[in-house]
Amino acid sequence: MSNTSPDIHTLGALRASGYVPRSIAEELRANLIAALAQGRPLFEGIIGYDETVIPEVQRAILAGHSMNLLGLRGQAKTRIARGLTEFLDEWVPVLGGAPLPEDPMEPITPQGRAMVQEEGDNAKVTWLHRSDRYVEKLATPDVSVADLIGDIDPIKAANEGLDYSDPRALHFGLIPRSHRCIFAINELPDLQPRIQVALFNILQEGDIQIRGFQMRLALDIQFVFTANPEDYTNRGAIITPLKDRIQSQILTHYPDSLEDSMAITDQEAQWAPSARERVAVPVTVRRVLERIAFEARESEHIDERSGVSARLTISALEHLVAAGELRTLRNGTDRTSSRLTDLLAVIPAVNGKVELVYEGEQEGPAGVALSLIRRAIRREFPMVFPDPESIKKGKVEDPYQPIVAWFNKHELSILKDQSDQEYVAALHGVTGLAEVVDKYCPGVPVEDHPAAMEFVLHGLAAFNEIGQSIVGSEVSFGDLIGNLFDPTEED
Repeated sequence: MSNTSPDIHTLGALRASGYVPRSIAEELRANLIAALAQGRPLFEGIIGYDETVIPEVQRAILAGHSMNLLGLRGQAKTRIARGLTEFLDEWVPVLGGAPLPEDPMEPITPQGRAMVQEEGDNAKVTWLHRSDRYVEKLATPDVSVADLIGDIDPIKAANEGLDYSDPRALHFGLIPRSHRCIFAINELPDLQPRIQVALFNILQEGDIQIRGFQMRLALDIQFVFTANPEDYTNRGAIITPLKDRIQSQILTHYPDSLEDSMAITDQEAQWAPSARERVAVPVTVRRVLERIAFEARESEHIDERSGVSARLTISALEHLVAAGELRTLRNGTDRTSSRLTDLLAVIPAVNGKVELVYEGEQEGPAGVALSLIRRAIRREFPMVFPDPESIKKGKVEDPYQPIVAWFNKHELSILKDQSDQEYVAALHGVTGLAEVVDKYCPGVPVEDHPAAMEFVLHGLAAFNEIGQSIVGSEVSFGDLIGNLFDPTEED
């Protein structure tokens, strides 16, 4: 990091301090090298990219490249772009009163050079913190060249008696005002092609043209773009000449492992401290909830080109905790544990985070959400308990026979607002259920034991060993003939 003191306030004092100007690319490179040498954690809060995306970003920084982060929604592209600020100097000197954040020793505008020439060592120096050196613009169809590059300001020209060709009559856009900063454009394909063309010279030569007046500016900007794959929608694409000028294209991805995905969700989910005190989330329920996103990304009912954002499970976990908290408030209790039945409460979070194909629209959003929950349960169940498919093939013993036999003669209903006492009592009334959990989950906490018991019932229903029906907020289990829940294709 730069050791120049922000207590310096004149150009003469800045020169005396030994300050040497350097480009933002050199600054990012030097600070990255220092961070790696010190073994400091980089890009904190970015999970699952340690062996893939992060090394590619580091190589782009070392090479001094502009970069395009290409990936589906919810893949931390914007967070990575914002995280680049950690490799900037904490403070950099700025020429006070200049139209752009110019280096006092290397001003780039005619106004800035005139100030230094007139005031000499007495030219004012201010300081810019690295948190103020990140500029972000969301690309939308209404973005204009004036917004990004600039335009002639006729009022300013008239008030000061300036000719339109005078650089002092120009109003600078976002990009020139991002001199010595990181400038990020999100969703680059949404930018109209004619606006993308306006970026050519800035990316390659660093000069700008405004209303036919060419102005040479040695702009020093670290460009970062984010984009979805070009075939995501018909909104637009990154034009080929612009892609050619972006030096590094880095592909992002969804978490590869359930553990990474859970860590991201736990990090991002937000709820009141009182909610955490009221609701415990058993590991079983938590893992099933996270698998919903993995199943959605493979579902034939969901448009895979749109992606399934990590925001799905973040919102779903917040809904899950809220469902448990609402139960405590209605029952007048201090604490509860989340149940598999509470996953019905996450359907609104799922519905708003996926784009359905034609078959999914025919099934309906709620039907698709229920199917995803069922698939998630079916995928997770063999991770904890014996696989019913293996039992059918005679590979392992069948511990579920007493449970299935009980449901041949009885039914069990679970309501989302059922008190914990009624919920636990109903589960313990099922013959053989507690014994299966004790055998295959010997270390499960007492508080999580009922959820594990309910998980067995949902798992057996997902494998069509017992029947299951869902009516409103009530989930009922019975014999297979009474199964009113639509089976999945693989069933």
